[in-house]
Amino acid sequence: MKRATLLLALTMAVLLPQAAPAQDTKDNNEKSEKAREAAFDKRVFAGPIGNKAVACFVRRYDAGHLAQHPKQKVAAMKLLLTAENHPKEPTSYAYKVGVQFRNKPGNFDGGSACSHMVDEDGNKAISFSCDVECGGGGLEIAMSKDDKSAIVKLEVIGVYDRQHPKRDAVTLEGGTDDKVLRLDRVDTSECAELTNHKEVASLQRK
Repeated sequence: MKRATLLLALTMAVLLPQAAPAQDTKDNNEKSEKAREAAFDKRVFAGPIGNKAVACFVRRYDAGHLAQHPKQKVAAMKLLLTAENHPKEPTSYAYKVGVQFRNKPGNFDGGSACSHMVDEDGNKAISFSCDVECGGGGLEIAMSKDDKSAIVKLEVIGVYDRQHPKRDAVTLEGGTDDKVLRLDRVDTSECAELTNHKEVASLQRK
C-alpha cells in the first residue's frame, strides 16, 4: 500500500506542474492574437478605434480598364468599414458597400457584420471575414502593404437597388475579373451616401 501511495504521489508531482505551462501557452497565444487584431485595426482605420472608427475606400474603373477586363461586372465600388466599442462587449465590425454595375443602371447597396480572420500559425496576413446572412458566401477584406488600399476578395454577396430597396437582392459573385478588387483609401466623406441611406443600416436581413 505504501509503495502504491508513493507511486501515486510521484505521478501527481510529475503531472501537475505541466498544467501551468500549457495554460501559459494558451494565454500567450490569445494575447498574441489580440495584439495582431489591434495592429490590423490600426492599419485599417489609420489609428486606434476609440469609441468608433470609420474608413472609406473607393474605385471607379475607367473605360480602358473595363476594356482589358471584359468579364468584370463592377464599374465602381465604395466600401465603408466601421468599428464600434461598447462597454463590456466585444468590438463590433461591419462593412457597407455601394456598387455600380457595368451593364445594369442604378446604385446598389449591401452590407453585413465582419470579424477578424486570424491564421493560428501566423503564416497568413490577418484580414476581415464578412459573411452573409442565411447561407454561404461573403467577402474577405485585407490591406495593401502600404495601407493605402483595401483588397476585397469577393465570393458572393447580395446587393439591393437603392431606389427600390424592397425588391429582391441582386447577386454579385466574384468571377474571372471580379474575384479581387483593389479599392483606394479616400476621405470618409466620399462614403457619406452609405451612412445616410436608411436601407443600408438594416441590410443584415433576417
